[in-house]
Amino acid sequence: MGTAEEDMDKPGVEHIYCCGAVTEVLKFGAQDLRRVGARLLFLVIPGNPGVVGFYQTFMQTLYQAFGRRYPVWAVSHAGHCNPPDALDMVEEPSVTEARDVFGLNGQIEHKLSFLREHVSRETRLVLIGHSIGCYIILDMMKRDPGLKVLKSVLLFPTIERMAVTPQGKVMTPVLCHLRYVAYVPIFLLSLLPERLKACAVRWVLGGLRALDHATIPATVSLISVDCAANAMYMGSQEMGMVLERENATIRQNLNKLIFYYGATDHWCPVQYYHDIKRDFPTGDIRLCENGLRHAFVLDAGKQMADMVTDWLHTDLKDL
Repeated sequence: MGTAEEDMDKPGVEHIYCCGAVTEVLKFGAQDLRRVGARLLFLVIPGNPGVVGFYQTFMQTLYQAFGRRYPVWAVSHAGHCNPPDALDMVEEPSVTEARDVFGLNGQIEHKLSFLREHVSRETRLVLIGHSIGCYIILDMMKRDPGLKVLKSVLLFPTIERMAVTPQGKVMTPVLCHLRYVAYVPIFLLSLLPERLKACAVRWVLGGLRALDHATIPATVSLISVDCAANAMYMGSQEMGMVLERENATIRQNLNKLIFYYGATDHWCPVQYYHDIKRDFPTGDIRLCENGLRHAFVLDAGKQMADMVTDWLHTDLKDL
């Protein structure tokens, strides 16, 4: 039998339809905000692939750091999770197609729809974005200025000129022209038993000294043609849509934003940090001094959460 605290620290996992597409929600703390009337919600918007399981350690650390007072949720990108047996990937294909819910614009509307359906307008929000999740958050704040955002924490933000970054130059032709070729090996790997998939993932990630083993099931879940196809389709749109930085939105919300740039991030060169620091000298814009990788969730989820806790401590102490 676990202790009461250990039971509180176990996440809830829910699969729902949002904008007609299957969506996975990972929850620490309150499972139904409308019932308990939470004053504040931490909401994590993932990078791409948008699998919430990658953020489990990060979220649990945040939840515990603030004394389990505030729920910490993460919402997957539409179609980036394997639906349970009772659900299909899409509820109504014609609706999903019309909204292009798996595209970047559709994913932004998907997050706003999730908030409308599951979170009271009175609940204050701490939005935490990773990679393309940062672009999504800035666009959410632009489209719905009425959101009660206390802070938005933007980690390794891919919010501008993605296609011309070192990683973007490699991935743009793959995502835009060659992604269908990748479906064949993914399909073949998907036929393996789950145990062998997990072994393969451990072998591929074996070079990471401090690998967070909680991320292994999340990685295994990507060995699915549907999930991979949706992630790559979204990625292809990112290369064409994430162009100029949204300076007007940043300027209007500067006191609510914290940016954290990687020192060796091939999706977001350090020059982008210097550029935004020059353009917004009074902004809370930080450069990593701890050697964290863009995919920090693989081996530094706890470390990243500890830093975020320090940054937010002052803002939350009077709530």
